[in-house]
Amino acid sequence: MKWKAPSLADQQHYPPRQVFEAGLRHHHIANTAYPINHNWTMKPYRARPKDLETVTVEAWQDIDRMSLYVHIPFCQARCNFCEYTVIDPADNARSEDDYFDLLLQEMEIYDRLLTTRKKILTGFDIGGGTPALSKTENIARVVDKARAMFRWQPGMQISIETTPLIAANEPDKIAALHQMGIDRISMGVQITQLSLAKKLGRQYKGFANLQKAVRHIREAGFKKFNIDLMYGFAGQSVADWRNSVEKSIELEANYITLYRMRYKGTRLQAQANQVTKEIVTQMAAAAGETLHRAGYVAPPGKNTYSRLPNDGGCSDYLTNRVVKGEPYLGLGLGAQSLSHHTLAYNRGAASKQIKPYQKSLQAGQLPIQDLYNMPPAVSMAKMISVSFYFGEINLPHFHQKFGSTLEEQFPVEVDFTLSEGLMEYRGDCLSLTPKGAKAYNGVIALFYAPAVKLHLLQRPANFSKGAGEQGSKGEKYTPAPLPPCSPAPLPARTPAPLRLTPGGNL
Repeated sequence: MKWKAPSLADQQHYPPRQVFEAGLRHHHIANTAYPINHNWTMKPYRARPKDLETVTVEAWQDIDRMSLYVHIPFCQARCNFCEYTVIDPADNARSEDDYFDLLLQEMEIYDRLLTTRKKILTGFDIGGGTPALSKTENIARVVDKARAMFRWQPGMQISIETTPLIAANEPDKIAALHQMGIDRISMGVQITQLSLAKKLGRQYKGFANLQKAVRHIREAGFKKFNIDLMYGFAGQSVADWRNSVEKSIELEANYITLYRMRYKGTRLQAQANQVTKEIVTQMAAAAGETLHRAGYVAPPGKNTYSRLPNDGGCSDYLTNRVVKGEPYLGLGLGAQSLSHHTLAYNRGAASKQIKPYQKSLQAGQLPIQDLYNMPPAVSMAKMISVSFYFGEINLPHFHQKFGSTLEEQFPVEVDFTLSEGLMEYRGDCLSLTPKGAKAYNGVIALFYAPAVKLHLLQRPANFSKGAGEQGSKGEKYTPAPLPPCSPAPLPARTPAPLRLTPGGNL
């Protein structure tokens, strides 16, 4: 594999303390959602539209182990906190069958171009949106096609998402999902504070409805059941948040996953500056203490808590992404795909309209909007950013993926985290300490590619958070050239080309 040459902006060094402080300063955007401001930081790596198919085939031809994500853009209502690709709920019924036809067309194209029948599928998530809102026969069409397209790793699980309303009101649908081979289900509770739920546009019908939903999920046979919760809303107190956690514990899910509110691209983006880093740190600590007392376990920095021994609680798809940096193919409106050195986004993410996605597929083309051919520094930053879902970087898998060690690639940054007590070596991983978990946004920024570090360093401290880098009041911020803090280029050592072992592992 031939790596893309880095841009000049990605050949600079910045003092780790300055980058760490910039990550803390911009805590609403320094997180696992990488890259940041890609229209600027990733621009040098964008493939030409005429090269999309060629670059895609080249990127995936030697990959024989991968995961699959299928995006379903339908919801009963669009919550005010939603940042994801969801179409107007008024169009759901009219669009559903046609959309699944398009999904199968996209799967056919990849089956043909990438010879997917020779590839091993190691994880499979069906997300959204609310995929459980769709007809079960449409979900079954996608599952059946995936079975025909790939060689499935024995024991691989499929995961799907639902809402409390669907689980409570449609028990036959929940049972049908399990019967078609879906092993893990995640229910988006988010909050149990009724007054805040109404402000957020959330269709929350009370705790009794949640209990009914859980009963139907258990009766359907799901033994891997996760509840999603969200915190960091303007007007949400630590006590309110603790109550949501306590109520969710009463539901006895196997796993509880905590998501901090990310304001960028939502209807609430103007409220971002009302929520301080101190308050979200207190909320994270309160949730962790409450969950640990109830028997749910997670290492510092991990957002999924599990009460099952030797079960981290996440889907196979996410675990492979986080621990191994394994490639994944994203299908559907606005879906993201990652090979070892390319990052692609499907059409429709910005417009939240099916038409652009449809137009490409009807022309027999891959429905890709943007494809980036990444250099090593950017690919490493992508893998490490996602690693922080679990609060640690797996060192053997990093070495296997890039042909050199984390310490060789980030010597100054690793030394900073160790000397400041932010990370420590635990087993095969460089892991967040409790102190590091509280400064998570600063730690993750240390491993960003230099162009993204530059973006954080230049970004005004009080810039209103908006979609991309346009603020809620319409002001725009475009990074200006900044002299590097050190004229030295990145280490001359370039990661070795990816080499697959006979067994297909990196």
